[in-house]
Parts: sequence; structure tokens; C-alpha cells
Amino acid sequence: MAVLMLAMLSISGAPATERARARSWASSMGKGTVDDRPNLLLIIADDHGGLTMGIQGDPRRATPNLDALAREGILFERAYCNAPLCTPSRQSLITGKLPHATGVMQLTNRLSDDILTMGEWFTRLGYRTAAIGKMHFNGPSNHGFAIRIDTNEWEAHLRAHPPEDGDQRPPWRPFQVPAAVWLNSDRHSDGLPAHSMQSSFLVDRALELLAKPADGPFAMVVSLYDPHSPFRFPRGWENRFRPEQFPVHPISDSDRLEQPRIFAGLTPAQTQGIQASYYTSLAFADEQIGRLVRGLDAAGLGRKTLVVYVGDNGYMLGHRGRFEKHCLYEPAVRIPMIFRWTGTIPADRRSRELAEMVDVLPTTLDLLKLPAPAGLHGLDLSPIVRGKAGAVGHDAVFSEYNENEEAMVRTRRFKLIVGTGTRVRQDGYRTGRPLPGPYVRLYDELDDPEETRDLADHPHYQSIRDDLLDRLYRRLTTTREGLDPLPSGLDRMEAIRWCLPPRVRRSGPGVR
Repeated sequence: MAVLMLAMLSISGAPATERARARSWASSMGKGTVDDRPNLLLIIADDHGGLTMGIQGDPRRATPNLDALAREGILFERAYCNAPLCTPSRQSLITGKLPHATGVMQLTNRLSDDILTMGEWFTRLGYRTAAIGKMHFNGPSNHGFAIRIDTNEWEAHLRAHPPEDGDQRPPWRPFQVPAAVWLNSDRHSDGLPAHSMQSSFLVDRALELLAKPADGPFAMVVSLYDPHSPFRFPRGWENRFRPEQFPVHPISDSDRLEQPRIFAGLTPAQTQGIQASYYTSLAFADEQIGRLVRGLDAAGLGRKTLVVYVGDNGYMLGHRGRFEKHCLYEPAVRIPMIFRWTGTIPADRRSRELAEMVDVLPTTLDLLKLPAPAGLHGLDLSPIVRGKAGAVGHDAVFSEYNENEEAMVRTRRFKLIVGTGTRVRQDGYRTGRPLPGPYVRLYDELDDPEETRDLADHPHYQSIRDDLLDRLYRRLTTTREGLDPLPSGLDRMEAIRWCLPPRVRRSGPGVR
């Protein structure tokens, strides 16, 4: 109770001395008492789209370990990232706030030190914290995580322990060479044996930390770089998946108007080869995740540890002629989301309720019976995770891609996308065609899951369009802490479009 009271003082804006007392008290836990609070293991994969899980019927069956993890807990089948891009999505995950509120809206944005993260929050509550792997902080700060292990440590390990046949990693030059090359359509390995791969190294370090005796609980993030392009996998894995196993997705005339020009020259065979490389990389990531979870269980920590798995965003695997995620179509924004806690969470369940990335932090804190900081933007999904009858998720989920000045809101049936259509994007995915100008698109996800029929101007759907515009307006305009205030005199559509460009975050009330 003492740690909860001190934490709540911090939530309500306690002065720095109170926060220091909270940290001091929490660090003394275990002296004369046994701190048996449960642990957290949060696992993240890079560009793992939510439509590629074997448990959901993908015929390639590339994710047996994640499928097993889902069967041991609950899989949210309709979970969405809040930005289809690594950096803003990951910072939303660890802060529980939408991308525009963190000020992290583009790939190279740096998360400000004045924004509270789960690393700092769990540290305040007396947890041993570690962030292992890709976090995309884009700066020197560890953002509250006591241990930080990443690419520099892996490179040093490779130099100290060179692989038997040498380091044969090929260079990766995205946008400098043809897309078929940097997307690995020829299915080349990363030039390393499996035990020398980056994902193997990161999992090894995590397992070492799990094996160390400790008095208090831990909160650990293990974040893999796979299956992000160039879809890395070790030597000997080249033929795990064959190109002919994969479809050649049709590309309509309207698709070609939006298709980034870097993909325009890909042949059907190349698109199949890229998919084979992606799935091989996904399978290798799945193997490492399985090794991590088995190690946790072997250490006797399975019943004391909440395991959460998410992909940071979706991925277009040839859909509409694209291999990327920088848009708001369903393959780009749907993510896998799994919660497992052996003996505490009912097993073998799937939820069709709508969920968002920003829900992970409040849900995790409630499951662990810890206080949550004020001002989180997510929904506590713990009633669903615990199996409470009648528990529901979001009425609508939100995602934004500020680099292209567009945002979406999606209900169980309909999706609305609004964009300014006036920004010359700087992410490498220009179409080479004139900018389209402002647009509103509406899709019926039940009758048209491929999102091919725009209903925005259909008279029968105007009330639905209007309702979704209201939802989008409210989500954008009520979560703008630290940003310039909305100018007065704007109508609803003007206000929505004013909110879409990436903007500099000025400050944030009570964020520490």
C-alpha cells in the first residue's frame, strides 16, 4: 500500500522530493520483506503485420511459437497500430499516448525526456527495467530503462566472437539500388550463422538477465529488428519458403495512381521472392521468440510473468503493388497483439474486439495491479484479457501517418481516411504523380475487406461518414497536450486537416 500511495502522489503532480522518496522507498523493497510482485516481458517484432499469423489461417504457418503463445493466452485479432511507422508507433507503445501528443510523428523524431515512459514508471515502482533491441529513441537517453542493449553491443560481440566462416553480411542500400535488391527478392541470407544473428544475440542477452538471481520484479522489453527489410535470416534458411507459395496481388488503375514509383518496376516473380524473404525472416524471428519464452518458463518464471507480444505496425506484402507500411490500408495498420500469463489469464481465446497500441500500457498496469499515470490515451482492456463476460473494446480505433498528412478512424465495420493530399512527402515513397489534393475515403470492411470501393460520396452512407468525421475530430482535438492550440474559427473538416501535418511539440502539462 505504501508504494501505491507514493505512486499516486507522483501521478497527481507531486513535487520532485516526493518522487525521489517514492524511488528511494521502492529501491529498498526486499529488505526484510519478500517482493513477490509479478514481472513483465514485453516482446516487439518489427513490421510484423497482423494478417500473417498461422493461428489465424495463414497457410505458410511461419509463426508456430507465436501461435502457441496465443493459445496459452489471448490473441486480439483486431488490434491496430496508432501509426504505420516504427518510431511513432513504438513511442506510443511505451508512453501510452498518441503519436501527435508525444511529438514523435516522423521516422527521425526524438522522444523528449519530459514525457513519461513505461521505463521510468516501472523504475519508480521498484521494478528492474531493461530495454533490449530496437527502441527508436533517436537519441542518447534510455528513457528510464536501467539497462539498454542494442546494435552497438551486438557489433562489439561479433568482433569479439567472429563467426566460423567470417562475417559475410551484404550491404543494405534502400532507395539507392532497385527495390528488388534492397527488398531481397533473390532470398539471400544475411551472411551469418543463426547463433551470430542480431535477434539471437538480443534473446541471449535477455535470457542472461532472466537467469540472474534478484529480489524484486522485472519489466523487460525485448524488441527484435526482424522481419523488417531486407528480411534478414541466417545461412541455411534460404529455402524455408519458396516464391511459388505466395500470391501475385492484382494492381488496379487506382492502385497505380498511389503506388510509390520505386515499386512500379517489380515483376510478378520479384514480388513473390520478396514475400518469401519476408516470411523466412518472420519464421526466424518466431524461432527466437519461442526460445525466449521457453527460457522464461524453464527459469520458473512463467507463472510470475505477464508476457505481451505486439508487432510495431503492419506491412503491405505486395498489396496494391506496395512493400511498405506508410499508409492506412488494413495490411499496413493491423498488428498482432497477445497477452499470456500462465495460471492467471484464461488460455486459448481470441477476441474480435477493437484494440490499439496505446491500450497496451494501461492494460498491462491493471493486470499487474499497478497504478497508472494520468493522461493515458489508451483503453484498459484487462476485463477482456481476464475473460470478464460482456467486456468490450473500442467503438473505434485511430491511426495517423503524419508524414503523408492523413489519419483514419475505424469501427467494427467502417473505416474513414482523411488526408490533405498537399504534402510532398519525404519518406522515399513519392508516386511521381501530381499531388491528389484533399480527400476523404470510406470503406465497408465487412462487404469490401480489400478496400476497393470508396463510399465517401455515396448518398446512402452520408450519416456514417458524418459520424466517423466526428469521431476523428474528437480524437485529434482532445489529445493535443504540448502542441500548439487549435486555431479558432475552423470548421470540423478544416480542424481535422489542420491537425494532420507533423508539428513540433512545445511542452506538456504534468508529464513528469
